[in-house]
Amino acid sequence: MLSSSLRLARPSMAARVALPCARVSALSVLTVAALAAATTAQAQSSANQLDQVVVTATRMPQRLGDVLADFTVITRAEIERQAFGGLADLLVNAGCVEVSRTGGPTSTTSLFLRGADNRHTVLLVDGVRVDSQATGGAAWNTIPLAQIERVEVLKGPASAVYGSDAIGGVIQVFTRRSDGPLRADVGLAAGSQGTVKLEAAVRGGTKTFDHAASLSVERSSGFNATNEKSTFSYVPDRDGYRRANGSLRLGAEVSSGHRLSLVALKNRTDSQYDGSRSKPLVDDHAITNTTAARLAWDAQWSRDLRTELSLGEGRDAYETTPSVYQTETRIRSLALNGSYQLGGGHQLNGLVEHRENRLDNAGLRGGPSSSGTQTGVALGHIARWTPALQTQLHVRADDDSEFGVANTGTAAVGYAVSPNLRLMGSVGTAFRAPTLYQRGSVYGPDLSKPGVAALQPERGQNLELGLRFSQEALSVTATAYRNRITELIVFGQAGACSSEFGCYENVARARLQGLHVDAQYGLGDWQLSASVDAQSPKDVDSGKLLARRSKLFGTLRAQTKLGAFTVGGGVQASGQRYDNASNTTPLAGYAIVNLDAQYALQRDLKLSLNLDNAFNRVYQVANGYNTAPRSVMLGLRWSPAL
Repeated sequence: MLSSSLRLARPSMAARVALPCARVSALSVLTVAALAAATTAQAQSSANQLDQVVVTATRMPQRLGDVLADFTVITRAEIERQAFGGLADLLVNAGCVEVSRTGGPTSTTSLFLRGADNRHTVLLVDGVRVDSQATGGAAWNTIPLAQIERVEVLKGPASAVYGSDAIGGVIQVFTRRSDGPLRADVGLAAGSQGTVKLEAAVRGGTKTFDHAASLSVERSSGFNATNEKSTFSYVPDRDGYRRANGSLRLGAEVSSGHRLSLVALKNRTDSQYDGSRSKPLVDDHAITNTTAARLAWDAQWSRDLRTELSLGEGRDAYETTPSVYQTETRIRSLALNGSYQLGGGHQLNGLVEHRENRLDNAGLRGGPSSSGTQTGVALGHIARWTPALQTQLHVRADDDSEFGVANTGTAAVGYAVSPNLRLMGSVGTAFRAPTLYQRGSVYGPDLSKPGVAALQPERGQNLELGLRFSQEALSVTATAYRNRITELIVFGQAGACSSEFGCYENVARARLQGLHVDAQYGLGDWQLSASVDAQSPKDVDSGKLLARRSKLFGTLRAQTKLGAFTVGGGVQASGQRYDNASNTTPLAGYAIVNLDAQYALQRDLKLSLNLDNAFNRVYQVANGYNTAPRSVMLGLRWSPAL
């Protein structure tokens, strides 16, 4: 009963396609690789990655080694190894998510984090929430690689920290920045399907002032995204795209311990799609504009007290042409976040946040616009009771202008059995408020009809257990989870609304359970990594797998240095899934191989070569839609000091 949300809030919009990769035999290799890494006895010395500072887990700076959750950090070095696609492709390559898509990298895209639906994962860009109140979920296809410095992925419910939407997890993108000497970064790449990319950035700074700015453009002739099995449309032509984006970051220390920062970005994508079988010569386009801006004041009042006051706005605008459809979501937020060190290993976190959501859409009953507010208050307690025992407790109350108060909480504990092995466990609740479109469109409940009730928030209850082993260059994490989601909103039968085609209603239940294993190992100049997800995302009432989610998927990667060369390769793998909620249209498992190489021509000049889908695997992950064929990209990057 639960399916991936559609980018267009219209029943005629094409279904999305799931992306990742592999034959069941390849998945067996991944599983063996991950378990082998977990039992390897020898490890070479390397930097301790657990010492790096992250912020997404608690909204305050924290050592990665102190995070009591399933957490992934993707660095700039990993980002530069990938030549194709954008944020969604990066997350797939890192083994974090499954993805559905209706064509090339800029076409409508949604994510499945731990099997949760697209609308159940929060996207933040430098702390700014990006979402659509039309159907729910972020425009993942608009975030290009050129803007990204780092990505943090928090898996599991996080509404006690972030409020509405974080049933599946939180993904935060941090744009490029620098506090070192002034540097430029220029990249040029060209490859298959007529793809050309140009990137330019400048960044630098001192303790008192830092700045970074970037621009990038990309265009591609694309490939034929649909085939004869498409139930929506099929036109035998190439479906290309164009995108352009820019970002600006400024930071200044106005006095000792007090810092102001400004972040602004804009992304635009223009994607061709097959709009109608009856009009094969019409050039249909889907255009998405995403903007985000945030002004923040970070203040260190004393050694123990720190606060951050921020004002942010995110916009998501989507339109199609020549068929006319337009929708725009605006989210404004004002937040005061702070932490206080109590001493003895105890820290208190506090948050007050107000968010205003606005939707402009012609399909709304009460007019072309609708709005709503959410005000949240949160408290957190982070403690290290002994060198071995840690706890974290977060509680939050959100007051929604439509349905009232939603209370959420998360409790986590970590215990170090030895210096190299830590056990973790947590329980938590989460919610997702109905979107303004679900509430106020012709498909939303008509409260003037007898017996019709307003939509209620979707609810999640999660339990998970994990372990983390690290010894020098060897790191292994394993997390088992069980997330029950109730009051799921689906597009059901007519009757409760003014539309004869169907209505939104709270009727579905889902159970998301599984095991995630992730391992990294360094052996001399070799870096090995593997991830495996064995999961069972099911509709509780029917017992069927949720559409376009497999029971088993994963990644395997190896990389090494050969003089001035850095070469690597990876496998993306996925088992069988089903194209529909009734599980009557199976899609076979498959695997694709991606290869990459970099050559340092000079210290600041690098040549790169990427070969994706190296064996030109022809596969389908959604009925009626093609995926990218073998693709080659040659790039040159120059990063001089200025």
